[in-house]
Amino acid sequence: MKRFESGTLIPGSTWHTEADNEAEVVRRAVENLRNLHGETEIRPDMIERIKQRIVDTDAPARP
Repeated sequence: MKRFESGTLIPGSTWHTEADNEAEVVRRAVENLRNLHGETEIRPDMIERIKQRIVDTDAPARP
């Protein structure tokens, strides 16, 4: 499972999403930026910034 916390990109934001794959997480994050934050243009660098902040929730925790 993949997870994105928007607060890691937008300070103060509490929105998050989880999905089976990175592509779906990115799609949902872009939809959120458009619908909740009024963004009309999502640049490639924003997509990359979202991808950099996606975590794998199935990965074992590091000690």
